Amino acid sequence: MSFTVAIVGRPNVGKSTFFNRLLEQRKAIVDDVSGVTRDRQYGVADWNGKTFNVIDTGGFVAGSEDVFEKEIAKQVMIAVDEADAIIFMTDAQTGMTDLDDSMAHVLRRSTKPVFLTVNKVDNNDRMLEASEFYSLGFDRIFFIAAASGSGSGELLDAIAELIPAEASEDTETENQDKDALPRFAIIGQPNVGKSSLLNALIGQERTIVSDIAGTTRDTIHTHYNLFQKEFVLIDTAGIRRKTKVHEDLEFYSVIRAIKALDEADVCMLLLDAEKGIAAQDLNIFSLAVRKGKGVVVLVNKWDLVEKETNTAREYEKQLKERLAPFTDVTILFISAKEKTRIFKAMEVALEVYDNRRKKVPTSELNNVMLKAVEAYHAPVVRGHPLKIKFVTQLPTKVPSFAFFCNFPDDVKQPYKNYLENQLRKHFDFTGVPVRLFFRKK
Repeated sequence: MSFTVAIVGRPNVGKSTFFNRLLEQRKAIVDDVSGVTRDRQYGVADWNGKTFNVIDTGGFVAGSEDVFEKEIAKQVMIAVDEADAIIFMTDAQTGMTDLDDSMAHVLRRSTKPVFLTVNKVDNNDRMLEASEFYSLGFDRIFFIAAASGSGSGELLDAIAELIPAEASEDTETENQDKDALPRFAIIGQPNVGKSSLLNALIGQERTIVSDIAGTTRDTIHTHYNLFQKEFVLIDTAGIRRKTKVHEDLEFYSVIRAIKALDEADVCMLLLDAEKGIAAQDLNIFSLAVRKGKGVVVLVNKWDLVEKETNTAREYEKQLKERLAPFTDVTILFISAKEKTRIFKAMEVALEVYDNRRKKVPTSELNNVMLKAVEAYHAPVVRGHPLKIKFVTQLPTKVPSFAFFCNFPDDVKQPYKNYLENQLRKHFDFTGVPVRLFFRKK
């Protein structure tokens, strides 16, 4: 089994800064405001040849009535349960607080090794002040500065000693396996139900859900392995129009969400059934198509819509009119809350993933496409007939086809559309952008 370390503590002590340092990348959003991190973030660190999983958590506030702080506390407790060792982060700059006491009280009841880590110790005066943390009663205490990395080596040495060699190998293998899995990003505007969908699919509270727009900030990766299906789900922050984004925090969340699009193989665009498709949804859709990702459109909160005989059909027709020209997309009507058709959505996403990786044999491709060219000849160019002699699929991630012809620069858009439609009709590229290139034979 792999070895997991959780970083816990009250808000604003530098947990995410240390998490990013361990991963050697800026995965968690860091800001001077308290309560930036809300959901559990997972990453992989390695030290002295030992590889282990790291969990970053939100700031723990015991007994708070705040909607987010209550949910964050739940997430912290899940992380403590999952971990094999715990880094309990405190802050020498502020000194010891009641919140540190209540966190220590929770951890004393745990049987797992706890590494009390006093952060922001970056000069001798702080070192002297930090000695008050000995009164919390933990054997293993370390003084570090997460921003500069000083002192973190001793802490990591102590953690590495606990990790059996086989656990380190397991962690590496698990993460290599995960890298090879399909990746599905759940994207859309704030408050359409992205986190609710993720939680409904995996059957546990992986991310915090509330009616407040902008609840999810970081991009959350979740490994899904149920019902003989295995893939990585990426929950993202809601993407709003630039003019609506006033906080730096939300700006970073949106940047991360767009970066998640790059990582994904298939994007599941979530719409709110009651609000319909807005201009911003179309922007997100065309961004995914431009990046060459597979797309599935999910209309969420369908249980709240009053229905008549043809409501879904009419709704789908209007949606496709707005999504044109790329209309070869599956549209599903779901409810994350009622768990209606959410597993069907995963099946469709897997089909789109297969379509995106599809390779058509050259002989079959020429057989079909040259007949299609015969059936409907291209318009004449400057008195010469346009002749397509040969077609081949290019070795790219997005299905791309090269057509070799005598006047490649003169093929007009309507004829390109005809050829693309023929490809879709015969080889099923539903949900996937197809790219055509014309070259001199």
